[in-house]
Amino acid sequence: MRALTITRYGPPEVLAVREAPDPQPGPGQVCIRVARAGLNFADVSARVGLYPDAPKPPMVMGYEVSGTVAGLGEGVRGPAVGTRVLAMTRFGGQATHVLADARYVVPLPEDMDLDQAAALPVNWLTAHHLLHRVGNLRPGMSVLVHMAAGGVGLAAIGLARAVGGVTLFGTASASKHALLREAGVDHPIDYRTQDFVAEVKRLTGGRGADLVLDALGGPEWARDTSVLAPVGHLICFGWANATSGETRNMLKVVAGVATMKRWNALELMSRNITVSGVNVGHLWDEAELMRSTLDALMALWRQGKVRSHIDRVFPLAEGAAAHRRMHERKNVGKILFDCSGG
Repeated sequence: MRALTITRYGPPEVLAVREAPDPQPGPGQVCIRVARAGLNFADVSARVGLYPDAPKPPMVMGYEVSGTVAGLGEGVRGPAVGTRVLAMTRFGGQATHVLADARYVVPLPEDMDLDQAAALPVNWLTAHHLLHRVGNLRPGMSVLVHMAAGGVGLAAIGLARAVGGVTLFGTASASKHALLREAGVDHPIDYRTQDFVAEVKRLTGGRGADLVLDALGGPEWARDTSVLAPVGHLICFGWANATSGETRNMLKVVAGVATMKRWNALELMSRNITVSGVNVGHLWDEAELMRSTLDALMALWRQGKVRSHIDRVFPLAEGAAAHRRMHERKNVGKILFDCSGG
C-alpha cells in the first residue's frame, strides 16, 4: 500500500507518499481498497502539531473514505468483497488501503458516486450532530455559520435548508458569497470587511441569532456570545484560528488561550444562553449514536437533500498542495484525495 504520511511536524512539504505492507483485517474489521479519501482541517492541525488526538509522526491521517471492500476480518458477515462502500476511519484513511471498524462501513446506493461518498462522513455527520442532536434546530430559527464555505459549513447550510423556515447567516470572504447564496444563505457576511456581530444585530433588528456554529475558536467565542438572541445557543466545535501559520507557534497558542472566552454559570443564567462543545472524534466509541447519524444521512441522500460541493480532487502525491489550499482557506466545499493510483 501507499499512504500520504506526515513525516514530521511542519509546513506542507513534510508530507510524503510512503509504502507500507498491505493491512490485514482483524476481528470486526473491514479492509477497504480506497478510491477517495477526505481532507479535513484536523489533518492540517495534525501536520502543524496542534492536534493532540493524532498519533505522533510519522503518521497517516484521514477519517473518511470511499472504495471497495478488499477483505473481511473474523466475525464480519458483510458487506461482501467487491462491494462499494463509504467508511469512517480512525486515522489512516489517506492511503490506497485502510482498515475500518465494520460498524462504520456503509454500502453505497447505486446512484452515489465515490466522490460524494467520501465527502459525506465527517462534514455531514458533524453538521447533523451540531444542528439536530445538540442545537435542536427548528423552523423559524436564525443560524450563524462561521467558515460557511467550508465542508462543515456547506453541510450545515444544506441540512438547515432541509428543515425549512430557517434564516441563515454565513461568514466567508466576498469571493465565496455567490456560492453561499446559491446554497441557501440569506445573508453572507464578509469577515474581512464587515463586523459579523454588527451585521447580524442589524439584520435581526437587534435580536441576534438563535444558534451559532463556530469552528474558529479563541477570541471569536466572546463575540459569538454577544450576538446570541435570548435563549440562544453557541456550539463550539474547533479552533481553526490556532493553526494560522504553516508551523506550530506555541507563543500564539498560549496567547490564544489567554484571550479565550470563559463562562460561568451565573453569566449563562443571567443572559439565558447556552454554550456547548462538540468533538465528534471523541464520540468514536459511541457506535450506536454515530451509526444512527450515518444512517439518517443516507436516508437524506436518498431524498436528494444531501449533496456535497466538491472543491478539488488531488492525487496523494500532491498532498502538500491540498493541505496548502485548505490551510489558506481557499477551498469552497470538500477537498478529496484520489487514492486509486497511489
